Amino acid sequence: MTTTLPPVVSRNPADPGDIVVQVAARGAFGAADAVERARAARPGWQRGGAAARSAALGAIATAIEAAADELATLAVREVGKPLAEARAEVARTVAIWRYYAQSPYEPAGAVHEPAAGAGLLLTRRRPHGVAALVTPWNFPFAIPSWKAAPALAAGNTVVLKPAPEATACAQRLADLVQQVLPERVFTVVPGGAAEGAAVVSAADVVSFTGSTAAGQAVVGAATARGIPVQAEMGGLNAAIVLPDADIGQAAAHLAAAIAGYAGQKCTATSRVIAVGAAAAPLREALGEALRTLPSGDPADAATVCGPLISEQARRRVTEAWSGLSVVAGGTVPDLPGWYAAPTLAEKVPADHRLLREEVFGPVAALLTADDLAEAVRIANFGPYGLVTSVHTADLDAALYGLDELDTGMIRINAPSTGVDFHLPFGGTKSSGHGPREQGRAALEFYTAGRTYTLSPGKAM
Repeated sequence: MTTTLPPVVSRNPADPGDIVVQVAARGAFGAADAVERARAARPGWQRGGAAARSAALGAIATAIEAAADELATLAVREVGKPLAEARAEVARTVAIWRYYAQSPYEPAGAVHEPAAGAGLLLTRRRPHGVAALVTPWNFPFAIPSWKAAPALAAGNTVVLKPAPEATACAQRLADLVQQVLPERVFTVVPGGAAEGAAVVSAADVVSFTGSTAAGQAVVGAATARGIPVQAEMGGLNAAIVLPDADIGQAAAHLAAAIAGYAGQKCTATSRVIAVGAAAAPLREALGEALRTLPSGDPADAATVCGPLISEQARRRVTEAWSGLSVVAGGTVPDLPGWYAAPTLAEKVPADHRLLREEVFGPVAALLTADDLAEAVRIANFGPYGLVTSVHTADLDAALYGLDELDTGMIRINAPSTGVDFHLPFGGTKSSGHGPREQGRAALEFYTAGRTYTLSPGKAM
């Protein structure tokens, strides 16, 4: 008996009647088959050598750059990313591929002196094989690229299972990449949970970005097989604002971090902690910044806060602010897409979901603390530990935050959003599992260390 799988359908969140793409799902069997085909292609890709891999990654960067306007427009349409941010993501994607294009020439190991006698001791890093990449919809070009580029540079082949909501973006990225690479070295598998589980069950190394529940399932499956796995699973990020901070600058940073791209970033600010005398001026300045933040059509170059990705996502946001005291927002604009106004709530009960769960929308809670130590305790509370921002003119306060905050990334006088692609990215607690992504850390993750002992075949 043949079972027909439902198609993968991706809609424009600013105009839900607009179907961006509809494709057949690969199913678990098709996904597993894609991994096996990638495995067959891997030896040839690795044997091509550093020069070939470096040239290929550089050519991919050039191809993406040439298609930059088209890709940005597609991201606006498929995932509702505001145009200015979509353009920035594509530029960042180009930079990622160019950065990793140099890495095949990096030393792959070291030579060590033997403890006694003649011979050589060598350490060398080698590719795992097939890398399964399970990626979200919110950065449809950058996240697949910062996973795929180092994996390919190290000599692995790649199977990408994108979120269904970003299927068209993933397919267009694949078109550009596959124009350069040998067949089956980079493959996209459209689909949902079944396809994701299948690639995880067949690959040699796994990198995941997405929800906590899905990430924990991926980690469990990969760990049970004994293969390397990393998972980035979101955050409930705090921003601490001290009285000596530039309140206007802090409010601008926080508004962008709360509502930029409708708060649909794992690094978005969800909790704002005003310390002492900062509370009243910050409440006023941040409320005004959110009320005046350019919101609406993501195709407008001025827009900062566009639509939520789906009706379900908007419902999750509106339910989160329901019944709370609202400083700004708390409304649903009269627009055809899945919009929600940038929102700041205060007097939020300690057990409220805004303080315990990642809502993933343009809404944050305003909290207060008597001093920095209390603010740090509040920031560290909860299951997540991705990023915290601290806003202050006091170097001692900044250093205290660097020492005491329990998050993988700490940003001083900067928004919680925004990361440097050449530095390690990741969090603590439920925000992340396994080694960090990006930078040189990624190259180490996609390779395994080996130790070689070379002894003379004859006595000298």
